[in-house]
Amino acid sequence: MSKKHFYELTVQWTGNQGKGTAGYRAYTRDHVIIAAGKQDILASADPTYRGDETRYNPEELLLASLSSCHMLWFLHLCADKGISVTTYVDHPEGTMIETSNGSGKFTEVILKPIATVTDIKWMDKLDELHRRANEFCFIANSVNFQVKHHPQYLIG
Repeated sequence: MSKKHFYELTVQWTGNQGKGTAGYRAYTRDHVIIAAGKQDILASADPTYRGDETRYNPEELLLASLSSCHMLWFLHLCADKGISVTTYVDHPEGTMIETSNGSGKFTEVILKPIATVTDIKWMDKLDELHRRANEFCFIANSVNFQVKHHPQYLIG
């Protein structure tokens, strides 16, 4: 039986500099992502599109969502198998193409996790667990481009 989950937050534009959107350069792309009981996320557009480079942009947040979801599933699957992961860091990269009409889309994301496990005997199982994590990841299952994995493993 499938379960339905509902998510809710607020995205509030904060870039009105007194004239609203009277012109393309009359406003900033700054906005705040707000969820009850959580810290606000200061966001903007990519600097290419007149955004604030000190704030997260939607493209970075998409990468973070994919990476975080994958990591949580990978850690869950490792725990289920009795594999002890002691550190995990990812450096995801995404490729987006912009079309002639100004729209664009991601064509791929590559996750580059580095996981440290406590015993070398588990090394041959880790690639399979990354593959399974991708199959389970809610976010990866929701996008229409390929999410690849180039994992590395350490013993520690």
